Amino acid sequence: MGAEVLVVDDDCGICELYKEILRKFKVISACSGKEGLELYRKFKPELIVVDIKMPDMNGVEVTKEILKLNPNAVVIAVTAYRKEFEEKILAVGAKEVLEKPFNIEDLRNRILKYLNKGS
Repeated sequence: MGAEVLVVDDDCGICELYKEILRKFKVISACSGKEGLELYRKFKPELIVVDIKMPDMNGVEVTKEILKLNPNAVVIAVTAYRKEFEEKILAVGAKEVLEKPFNIEDLRNRILKYLNKGS
């Protein structure tokens, strides 16, 4: 199996979709920001895909905390609210923002770009 990718999204159904889309990778999923941080600490995945709008801890906060633990972590943010959050999430250190609904190949290509893996 490929590299580890942590997906943090409060919609658990979306997490299952990510697992299918990213089946080449070992996908670890969290249904809340706090759970995402716990799983990051435990597994230290190579890349994190984080939803921005979540009820317990938003993606901006999750990204800040992950980057405190590992300033070299690669975070790709996803959101349906790009205009509202893009500047904030990039300012705290996310590498990219992907707008929902996103193109599946675009997501894969962005992940591969950071993990230096062939498709």
